[in-house]
Amino acid sequence: MAVSEPLNPSAAPTRRVALIVAAALFMLLLDGAILNTSLPNMAASLGVTPLALTGAVTVYLLGAAALMPASGWIADRFGPRRVFLTAMAVFTLASMACGFAGGLHELMAARFVQGLAAGVMAPVGRTLVLRNASKAEVMGAMALIVWPSLLAPVIGPPLGGVITTYASWRWNFFINLPVGLLGVLAVLRWVPDLAVPRPGRLDLRGALLSGAALVLLLFGLERSAQAGPQLAHWALPAALVGAGIGCGLLALRHLRRVAHPVVSLAPFGVRTFRIATVSAGSFFALCLQATPFLVPLMFQLAFGLNAVQAGLFTLAYFMGNLSMKTITTPLLRRFGFRRVMVVNGTLAAAAMLACALLRADTPVTLTVALLVMAGATRSMQMTAMNTLAFADIDPALRAPASTLSSVCAQVASALGAAVGTLLLALSQIAHGRSSLAAPDFQVAFVCIGLIALASVGGFARLRPADGAEVSGHQAAPRVA
Repeated sequence: MAVSEPLNPSAAPTRRVALIVAAALFMLLLDGAILNTSLPNMAASLGVTPLALTGAVTVYLLGAAALMPASGWIADRFGPRRVFLTAMAVFTLASMACGFAGGLHELMAARFVQGLAAGVMAPVGRTLVLRNASKAEVMGAMALIVWPSLLAPVIGPPLGGVITTYASWRWNFFINLPVGLLGVLAVLRWVPDLAVPRPGRLDLRGALLSGAALVLLLFGLERSAQAGPQLAHWALPAALVGAGIGCGLLALRHLRRVAHPVVSLAPFGVRTFRIATVSAGSFFALCLQATPFLVPLMFQLAFGLNAVQAGLFTLAYFMGNLSMKTITTPLLRRFGFRRVMVVNGTLAAAAMLACALLRADTPVTLTVALLVMAGATRSMQMTAMNTLAFADIDPALRAPASTLSSVCAQVASALGAAVGTLLLALSQIAHGRSSLAAPDFQVAFVCIGLIALASVGGFARLRPADGAEVSGHQAAPRVA
């Protein structure tokens, strides 16, 4: 894949572009998170079962997975600004089609188009920001891009419940229209149209293999999150995941050998990128994504709270996420990536383990304090991991690094829900119960916390000066 030149001096300010891209990513992530609490009402309105309607969630995921590996080539072929603008417009129009859908098949078709647009917008949007960023600007830009992934999964479910209860499930999609329209206008006004080298011919085999690998893997993980406690129901998800891994291995082999792959694997040769996205980062991200999946389920299924009450508790998690935005950058500048990620990662793991101690009669103040701590440490760790991933990436490799990091983030998100579901199911089977109870969530949180704690060891392999050019941390001279 051809790579782009660094931004010219006349480009728009990085912060402004980052805010526009962050708003677009927030629209994408909120659209996915908001539907879960609305599925029963949507199913009743469309005359189908809630189980059938989960296909509308799945098809969005698969649409995004299909195009994501080739998004970098598409951006180089047609221009990143034009591709991002087109994808945002298509997503907005598809959202309107979802809102007007009169049946399941119409809804699923519109959701698939939404997914295709989302699969391009996420990596290309990040690339637009990074093309605008100098080394000194990367940390601030990444902090802005990360906040949608922190907030949307937390506020989406309660917001979807409120919209569905007091308006209509269709407004879950219609709210994208003004956001999308303003986003299109903002891109036209403030995002520069950069000239990039035209790529060679599309590596079709690489695109098909990598797309198939991601589709099969994410589909298998999504199905596993719906499998329940019956082990027989895990056969299809396991087969899909196995097929996805097999296609992934073939794709990696092909991408290493071909002269101009659909996405370059060169960023994996950068140690800090590899730690932040693949080794320690992928396992820790799995745990960070599993926590907001497990918490509301525990409040409702184990503690007997209704959706509104559980949603109010998730606001504490939201406040924790929000509270760290102003201090993450100063802390990274003061202490550096290694120290912050080890200490904060340990605290985040401790918060996950402490969630296993929650009971239905735990004082509200203690529950809220723990959720605030969990949200705060989650926010800092995700911001640090996403920033570190690009700290030592050469500007010429930022486009493929953006694609690869988006793929890793998608897989980690799906793994979080799948692993959380698997742990609950195994605990339920082991205890011989017909429904989930508090001990099952205790098992899940203990396992998630231990995985996170083990992942901290990977961050300890960082050097004190890693990422110093980005963080501004005054450490010993960097080791080559």
